[in-house]
Amino acid sequence: MRRINDETMEYVGILAKLELSPEEREKAREDMEKMLDYIDMLQELDTEGVEPMVHIFPVQNVMREDEVTEGDQKEAMLGNAPQVKDGCYQVPKTVE
Repeated sequence: MRRINDETMEYVGILAKLELSPEEREKAREDMEKMLDYIDMLQELDTEGVEPMVHIFPVQNVMREDEVTEGDQKEAMLGNAPQVKDGCYQVPKTVE
């Protein structure tokens, strides 16, 4: 018995913006049926006592205090500029 009918295949094609030939559509239907069969098999597994997880590896955020180490470097940065005006970089005018 097919769980995915022609109407569903047409709808999926529209959503995916695919134009499939009849042979490609049948192959896609078979692949989707296999996926649904696999999901059904997973539904049968006993997951009692298994903690839900997002990732298979233990992942933790590494947090640290945000501390300023260099301080204000404005004068040193402006010292490298070819032209400075009022404490800012001066650049040539590009728009009239």
